[in-house]
Amino acid sequence: MHRRRALPLALVGRRALELLAGQPAGSTDYAVTHDLRTPLRDGVVLLGDLYRPRGAGPLPVVLIRTPYGRTSLLGRLFAVVLARRGFQVFVQSVRGTFGSGGSFRPYTDEHEDGLDTLAWVRDQRWCDGRVATTGASYFGHTQWAVAPYADPPLVAASLHITGARVRDILAEHGVPVAINGLGWSDSLARQELPFASRLLGGLRLRSRLVAALATRPAREADVVLTGAPSVFWRDLADHNVPEDPFWDVADHDGAPLDRMPPVNMVTGWWDLFLEPQLRDVTRLQAAGVPTRITVGPWLHGAPAELKALLRSDIAWLEHHLHDGPSPQGAPVRLFLQEADTWLGFEHWPPEGTTAEDRFLQPDGALTTGAPPSGAAPSAFVFDPDDPTPFAGGPLLAPPGLQADDRASEARSDVLVFTGPAEAADLDLVGEVSATVFVRPELPQTDVFVRLCDVDPAGVSRNVVEGIRRLEPRTVPAQDVVVGTDGVFAVQVELFPTAYRIRAGHRLRVVVAGGAFPRYAINLGVPGPQADAVTGRRNRVEVFHDGRHPSRLHLSRIRPGSGHAGAAAPLAGASRNPA
Repeated sequence: MHRRRALPLALVGRRALELLAGQPAGSTDYAVTHDLRTPLRDGVVLLGDLYRPRGAGPLPVVLIRTPYGRTSLLGRLFAVVLARRGFQVFVQSVRGTFGSGGSFRPYTDEHEDGLDTLAWVRDQRWCDGRVATTGASYFGHTQWAVAPYADPPLVAASLHITGARVRDILAEHGVPVAINGLGWSDSLARQELPFASRLLGGLRLRSRLVAALATRPAREADVVLTGAPSVFWRDLADHNVPEDPFWDVADHDGAPLDRMPPVNMVTGWWDLFLEPQLRDVTRLQAAGVPTRITVGPWLHGAPAELKALLRSDIAWLEHHLHDGPSPQGAPVRLFLQEADTWLGFEHWPPEGTTAEDRFLQPDGALTTGAPPSGAAPSAFVFDPDDPTPFAGGPLLAPPGLQADDRASEARSDVLVFTGPAEAADLDLVGEVSATVFVRPELPQTDVFVRLCDVDPAGVSRNVVEGIRRLEPRTVPAQDVVVGTDGVFAVQVELFPTAYRIRAGHRLRVVVAGGAFPRYAINLGVPGPQADAVTGRRNRVEVFHDGRHPSRLHLSRIRPGSGHAGAAAPLAGASRNPA
């Protein structure tokens, strides 16, 4: 039986949600029908809530599929803000969550479940056949699982803070993103508990996470943290080879794009999904799919990020479902950090950039000139019993963003290369990577590279970073070349960025064998790392000479070059925005 709830207090809650989203009051009066049942092909039934303007006939539907609860803050934020603006919204709990049948095994069921849900929605008398989708993070994954395959196509999709290729989010270039994976496992385990239990677990989470991640074997970290095995954490442990076929059902970067609807995206420079999402933009634009993206100075799920994506969604859906005006401005809108301004471009990667290399020097310098011939390599020793720590970065939850790196840079297991003070502002916009020549003592090695911004007082703050795992299964590979002297030429993709290095500041590159607790510790032993109980110290030589010019690859633009779509400053966004 469908039951309707119309409590007077709900009106207060609705306005509060609009204020939280930074939106003016909507005017549409709507009713909510809870616990609508969607049958799936395997007999499982999913539950959903329908937000519908009162007295309306058949309308288009905005479909949202979430594992976090239909009445959670995030679920209601999307539904209420859109419903108050005249949209019909159907919010569904995915398999195994908040009353929906079956068991939740993240990323593995959303393709078939999503297509079944789409067909059911289109068959309802309240739907006029047109369906658009929206949502962020896992909500975005549920869209990727449907959008390329829908027949007839969706009207529009809003793929916020997500990526088509899931395995690149779970592990970066072969290295499991440990703190994000275990932290999410913990939140899933607690999300349907009473509020007091969820709150208590969250207050202890950071310290407990770090301690649990040091557990050996690593696959038992979930038990240490939560007291019970986690299906998701065990899937990460069992399927962490870069091309493991287990994740094929979850990856949609190879899907044909001929049915792909117009796409709207919002993400942040400090969001863990950024790198694969920008690759999606390149692929979508190359296929001729109308695509817009806004990248702001935000950590994953930051309030400012949510406000921006809801604001863009309203305009996007008004255009595609209510015949509103087309969105204005350049399709690629980037916030230039430390300059408090927006830049507009037609494509990603941005047009009009200049490539520039900075070379690692044997004396610890970072210069535009190549290193001398015959210079001896530098070296560090990575100890899995004392893993190299780095703070900040694109994490799933705070503390992320920028951090003072000086304590980590002072360690003996970190190599530091610092450039001269910049004579003028240096605007880095686009992709960032590094070529690092290394000769490791062990075949199982991680190469971590971080680019930092050093201010005149000597404070070193992270800008972007990347990591690459070397092991017999991946070396040699197309982008890892092994020389006759045993030196590997390793390509390390750092996160993209739009960031101003101010005049008087210096660029710094650090090279290490890991970054704990963001990344899983490389124990330096053969076989599955998640099952190892002992580790080995690993001495790694880093070369910087004429034959082995280790270097950072940058894309820069000329400051004030007047790209389309430049906008006014975003208040308070220059460093560590909320």
